[in-house]
Amino acid sequence: MSTADREIQNVVLVHGAFADGSGWRGVYENLTSRGYRVTVVQNPLTSLADDVAATRRVLDRQDGPTVLVGHSWGGTVITEAGVHPKVAGLVYVSALVPDVGETSAQQYEGFAPTPEFVIDVVEGYGHLAPDTFKAGFAADTSDADAAFLRDSQVPVNMAVFATPVQHAAWRDKPSWAVIATEDRAFDQAMLHHMAKRSNATVTTVPASHALFMTQPGVVSDVIVTAARSALGGGV
Repeated sequence: MSTADREIQNVVLVHGAFADGSGWRGVYENLTSRGYRVTVVQNPLTSLADDVAATRRVLDRQDGPTVLVGHSWGGTVITEAGVHPKVAGLVYVSALVPDVGETSAQQYEGFAPTPEFVIDVVEGYGHLAPDTFKAGFAADTSDADAAFLRDSQVPVNMAVFATPVQHAAWRDKPSWAVIATEDRAFDQAMLHHMAKRSNATVTTVPASHALFMTQPGVVSDVIVTAARSALGGGV
């Protein structure tokens, strides 16, 4: 099927905390090779408002309906930014899915702790502890890739997790969720609870929290499904 035959051609990718947009390289290459126009947001990770503004600036540049994709903290960002009129569908990649008035931190309440996902905080900014980084974030990467991710971390202002969202785009737009079954950042029950509440179509894959980088084929296939289905065109 050519790009001209698809209802949606545009995809915007939003990374999570402790990372930058370069982890989307595999997804970017997969989708662009299939004819999609893909743009990667670079979140400053300084506040929810700042990350939403960065995402909206990218959405403003799209030339038509868009699938908006978020990994981890990026799920909160797309929940807020996804009310943008160009967004037709949402894809949550092992991502947070808060509702209106909720914070990201509240999503953890009532679910099992994740002891391998350790955040060190200095002057209000958090980064993942180096000794547990691979186990907690990127267990299915090579040692070299895990080391690079660890050493190129982007610290996040921890206040973002206490900021309530004002909009929940998933209440009005179709959503899909890719859940990593070996995720050590979020409890599996938490991920499935959020996906069910948002009425997301769920795909599971054996992967770590870094599935946005380690499972580009699976993630891309779900994005393609969203691109072909979000406007009611079917798969």
